Amino acid sequence: MENSMNTAVIKASQLVKTYQMGEVEVNALRGLDLEIRRGEVVAIVGPSGSGKSTLMNILGCLDRPTSGGYALDGIEVSGMNDDELANVRNHKIGFIFQSFNLLSRATALSNVELPLRYSGVTGGRKERARAALEAVGLEKRINHHPYELSGGQQQRVAIARALVNEPAMIMADEPTGNLDSKVGQEIMDLLLNLNRKNGTTLVIVTHDPKIAAQTGRTIRIRDGVVDMEVL
Repeated sequence: MENSMNTAVIKASQLVKTYQMGEVEVNALRGLDLEIRRGEVVAIVGPSGSGKSTLMNILGCLDRPTSGGYALDGIEVSGMNDDELANVRNHKIGFIFQSFNLLSRATALSNVELPLRYSGVTGGRKERARAALEAVGLEKRINHHPYELSGGQQQRVAIARALVNEPAMIMADEPTGNLDSKVGQEIMDLLLNLNRKNGTTLVIVTHDPKIAAQTGRTIRIRDGVVDMEVL
């Protein structure tokens, strides 16, 4: 039996994404190949216009490629419709954003419950949300609203929200971008510890070379293809 740590969570082959901007055709991805194994911590970097954002939208099941194949956790998703993509996204991917994206009028507990609601979970939602908040050290803040929390605490809520559905991978888009360097490092340490403890696959988009250097592999995107990989 193949070691589960060596199986691909992400397997993209010859991804092409073309946009029509008026009379101009923009080739954002140009036959990109990419594989990320279960349990890896990978940074994706690249300059503006490199195709990095387009790639992340496709990997996150927010968009479809013009051509090419993409399998997420063994499921071919490149040809799915919007409803099918939403279903896969809700069950397979946890998102962490630079701006936290928390509901301001909801408590930390309610924010973390949201993915469970979207996935159709009916029983034990509060218990699972509470356990996720405990895992990120916020057991004493579960009834606080985002405006009552520091930036670092809000990002911890966002991490708990990403974890609560036990996704195949977590995609973090500049997760430390709105935090000072000390708090940003605390968040990075938390993510790395979750990877070591639970084997959570992490895909981190970052412009910060210090963040990228802490991952197991850095993938640089340029001109719509993988330009370089650094272990």
